[in-house]
Amino acid sequence: MLGNQDAVYGLPEDLAREVQDECFFPDGLLCDLRRYQEWGVKYILHQGKVLLGDEMGLGKTVQAIATMVSLKNTGATHFVVLCPASVIINWCREIQKFSKLRVIKVHGSGRNAALQEWIRSGGVAVTTYETTSYFDLPDSFRYTLLIVDEAHYIKNPEARRSMNTKRLSSHADRLLFMTGTALENKVEEMTNLIDILQPRIAREVKGMEMLSSAPQFREKVAPVYYRRKREDVLTELPELLENEEWCSLGFEERLEYEESVLSSGNNFNAVRRVSWNVNDLSKSSKATRMLEIIEEAKAEGRKVIIFSFYLDVIEKISELLGSQCTEPINGSVTPNRRQEIIDDFDNAPAGKVLISQIIAGGTGLNIQSASVVIFCEPQLKPSIENQAIARAYRMGQARNVLVYRLLCENTIDERITEMLAEKQAIFNAFADKSVAADNVEVDVKSLGNIIKEEIDRINRTRKNTGDER
Repeated sequence: MLGNQDAVYGLPEDLAREVQDECFFPDGLLCDLRRYQEWGVKYILHQGKVLLGDEMGLGKTVQAIATMVSLKNTGATHFVVLCPASVIINWCREIQKFSKLRVIKVHGSGRNAALQEWIRSGGVAVTTYETTSYFDLPDSFRYTLLIVDEAHYIKNPEARRSMNTKRLSSHADRLLFMTGTALENKVEEMTNLIDILQPRIAREVKGMEMLSSAPQFREKVAPVYYRRKREDVLTELPELLENEEWCSLGFEERLEYEESVLSSGNNFNAVRRVSWNVNDLSKSSKATRMLEIIEEAKAEGRKVIIFSFYLDVIEKISELLGSQCTEPINGSVTPNRRQEIIDDFDNAPAGKVLISQIIAGGTGLNIQSASVVIFCEPQLKPSIENQAIARAYRMGQARNVLVYRLLCENTIDERITEMLAEKQAIFNAFADKSVAADNVEVDVKSLGNIIKEEIDRINRTRKNTGDER
């Protein structure tokens, strides 16, 4: 027997029995799955073409990676991940972190060569919606699994990216669409996605829009649409989840960053504003990712705190978000006014954003009404970040807290993050945690060395490409 309802995570019993008996082969997966995540992988493997709609923070990405690992262990060689450009670096890093799968990024100027390499050698091709126009496969070519992240991007069947995705999916034996957006209240969007996955079920639920919350509707879509919410897996969920969100600099961002490095002298602060120092935040990869996280948080009834060390970054974000955010908290805001801002934030609807300078708002405030925390840049001392997280992650917090660190690859962000991790590991080995918390930091000398390395790297790259300005 399967036991109580919790054990089947909301699936009809007959389907749950089949999912329970599905084989999962994790050899080569470099992390442990929670019980509900392994159950999700078995569901994906058993059903073949599905839409996974788990709430944000439940680990859809790692379930997708585990699915690919299991399929590889049974002979599969070729996989495709299709995602928004803002998360392509994250996908590449997560696959490398959690598995031994080979990753090939099919994006940018080298996309054609990368695609041919993937066709020849296999692995996971990670590409973007924009790149699907160039993702041409031989008519007879088949691959095992297409993973479509943020699948609500293709909700309109007439859109070019939807048609490109459908064309790409015609070569795949299996399909995994993923979205954290609840589709129960958007039945037409759900049906459009299901129509690509399992057209028979799409036909059966058409006309049932008014019954979308009824048990018979949920049972109809259970073979293709699976969503768990936090309360469904509460006993298995850690209270604090920390994520590194890696971004890739666009052309203008890179120019700004390189100039700030080369002209930094002793002004390290200009360099640390990587991605935020463009004049137009629509060209900031960090700002783009931040907006996506805020939108997802709003859809799930969450509120957000954003921390930055820099006042001008806070002001830019405030201008970008407009009425969606509070008045910023900085060092010039009086204690009484701070509390008024927090009270207003507590009473605001989901999706509201509180912005604060980390030094001003990172200590002494209680902000339990927020459950998503975003850091705009890595802090030089992790204890500062920990104190800021504790504003939301404390007694009285009703939800698990999701922390997102916005980072840019091939920049000072990467070296600071690496150095802090190295120092943390040393202190963890030789000192108790309370001592480590106060002593792990990137000091001025280390920061200077990092910037010298960056200057050398940038000059080397420019010399190799003939771009010495």
